[in-house]
Order: sequence, then structure tokens, then C-alpha cells
Amino acid sequence: MGLKRAVDFFLALIAAAILLVPILVVALCVRLTSPGPILYWSKRVGRFNQIFLMPKFRSMRVDTPTVATHLLEDPDRFLTPIGSFLRKSSLDELPQLWCILEGKMSFVGPRPALYNQYDLIELRTAHGVDKLLPGLTGWAQINGRDELPIPEKVKFDVEYLERRSFGFDISILFMTAEKVIRRKGIRH
Repeated sequence: MGLKRAVDFFLALIAAAILLVPILVVALCVRLTSPGPILYWSKRVGRFNQIFLMPKFRSMRVDTPTVATHLLEDPDRFLTPIGSFLRKSSLDELPQLWCILEGKMSFVGPRPALYNQYDLIELRTAHGVDKLLPGLTGWAQINGRDELPIPEKVKFDVEYLERRSFGFDISILFMTAEKVIRRKGIRH
């Protein structure tokens, strides 16, 4: 864990420095295209089921219900003018570098559940996945992202728990880059 934390911290510092200009451009675009704050602070479930606040660039209107996007009846009607682009390009995730620097997240791990995704939290806890730091990306993310039903997502999380290693994390990061570039597995 110590080595992974050190690598996460230094990679997050480097990424933040390299991505500073794109982060500022996205922040300005969010500010200019819709009313409300630039960042959306989402209550998420972290290691050992501790709640933490995870920032994202706001891609949804401020009146959007606080539920997983796939539970909204018509999620597209809640998107901001640039929301779809931010989500499909994963640019909305850039502020999560802060959570990596703080040690609340890792680059690779199970994606943090919303605080009210009780079925996902319960299954992860039952399988010991809750002892992992949540990740910016993860094994389930590259194997289906938004398209996976919860039991299948947890199956991939358990597989990650059992297979985790530095090499596996590196391969997940490379596969994530490919998915982001191709915009695969993203519905909204």
C-alpha cells in the first residue's frame, strides 16, 4: 500500500501540473455555459465505507436529483450544454486528482459508489472490496463502465481485489486511456 500511495501521489502531482491549462479551460467553459458552481461535490463511499466528497466538473444542471445517472428517467435533459462532451471525454473527472493527492482515492481501484447506492455498497462490503481505496478508474470501468449491472460490476471489483498488482494497475491505466480516446462504454 505504501508504494502504491507514493506512486499515486507523485503521478497526481505530475498530472495536475501537465493538465493545469486544460483544467482551467474546462473550468471556464463550465462557468460560461451554465449557471451554478464549476465543481459538483458528490458524496461518495471510500475505503472502509467512509463517506468523502469527490469533486467533478459539473456536467448536469443544478436541479438534477442526487441519484446515479442511469436511474434518471431522461438523463439527457439534465445535461448542461457541454455536459455530454465532458462526460464522454472524461474531462469531468479531472478534479478527482485532488482526492488522489489527499489519499482518499487512487488512480486504480473500484469506482467510488454514491452514498445512496446501497445495493452496490452492500455487495462490495460482503466481498471485502470496501477495504480498497476507490479509483479514478478500475477493472470494472474498462469492462463496461456505465453499462454493467451491479452484480457484474462487483464481480470485476472482486477480481481486481484478488489480482491487484503494480503491473495490473499499469495495464488498467493503459486500457482506460484507450477507452477514453475511443469513448467506449459511455451512455451519457
